Amino acid sequence: MSRYPSFKNSIWRRLSFLVVIFTLVYFPLSAQATEKVGYENWDEVVATAKGGTVNWFMWGGADNINQYVTDYIGKELQKRHDISLNRIGINDTAEAVNIVLGEKQAGIDDNGSVDLIWINGGNFRTMKQGNLLFCGYHGLLPNNQFVNWQDPSIANDFGLSVDECEVPWNRAQFAFAYDSARTQSPPKSIPQLIGWVKENPGAFTYPAATDFNGSVFIRHVFYHAAGGPEALLGDFDQDKFDAVAPKAWAILNEMKPYLWREGTTYPNAIASLAQLFANREVALYFDYDPAIFGINVENGIFPETTRSYGLDDGTIGNTNYVAIPYNSPNKAAAMVAANFILSAAAQYEKAKPDVWGAAPAIDVGRLTKEEKSRFTELPRHPAVIDPAALSQKSLPELHPDWISAIEKGWQENVAK
Repeated sequence: MSRYPSFKNSIWRRLSFLVVIFTLVYFPLSAQATEKVGYENWDEVVATAKGGTVNWFMWGGADNINQYVTDYIGKELQKRHDISLNRIGINDTAEAVNIVLGEKQAGIDDNGSVDLIWINGGNFRTMKQGNLLFCGYHGLLPNNQFVNWQDPSIANDFGLSVDECEVPWNRAQFAFAYDSARTQSPPKSIPQLIGWVKENPGAFTYPAATDFNGSVFIRHVFYHAAGGPEALLGDFDQDKFDAVAPKAWAILNEMKPYLWREGTTYPNAIASLAQLFANREVALYFDYDPAIFGINVENGIFPETTRSYGLDDGTIGNTNYVAIPYNSPNKAAAMVAANFILSAAAQYEKAKPDVWGAAPAIDVGRLTKEEKSRFTELPRHPAVIDPAALSQKSLPELHPDWISAIEKGWQENVAK
């Protein structure tokens, strides 16, 4: 079927189609975007940003990430552009979203408190649906050339089109970890895990659905119950949910008596699960950011024999982003910060295992030969699975409405 079926039936409509193509070729989307956001070119953005401040609200629960943002990104922005970066640590991205929402309700449309947010998923949906985002500026950013917007996992945030309202920061994918000195053959698929839990009572648990990583684990079981994620992609479908959910709850309830503390309680955060693994109370750990395995080894929290792996039936991955609120008073400075985040230098620094070890959000293949070699030559901590190998079996994230329904269903049918 044609993408433009209404253009089929008349010569006039075909000519109209040619006019549209001509317009896009000679007046590219980047030019249209610059008009939309009020800047003629990148030089004007940089000049306006000089001497400005960026209040970046971001999850502050990881010391290494905080240090990277403050000591590297902050100092580079100051040195290169005379921009002051003010990192504001929060426990939940929703805190920043609620600030912007509250300001809109109060009529504060030009002088908001938030200039940049580390964001994705449901929080992005909330801001996009509420017209709380500054959009249309990708064409201005020189480093946007390094982003592969043809990749659906980049162009869509939990099933929602980015629409030039976010800039990718890094990619993450769920992975498991185990102590190779204690566990010889960890389970390599969800069906294997279900059997392994029953064969090793008390050696496994997962955080409650209120924790991000706990919710992701539950979604893996939901995918298994559905026969794969394909049937669940797109907008939420109550009939599909009602068909799959009882199977998923049955699996999790069947596992429950064999969990740590016989499933009478669940860790309330991923940090609690990390502590259980460190204390050898459980044999398996998992995280949406596999770099944490190596960091915890280096910090003496996990044993040196920690190793990590993906699942044969795949693990969920996503891209996370930075976004500029519609009422940021420092949009030019925020755009300069977003552009620097996309640079080969910033992405390389972030990828260093002793800094963060995060997978790059840019397409390394688009860099110069010298820049590409720097990435390929990066050492990898032995506790951290090769991101390239892990990504070969990456599963898509669900639309936020699916996630909300699954989390609520778990609370009602498993936790209780």
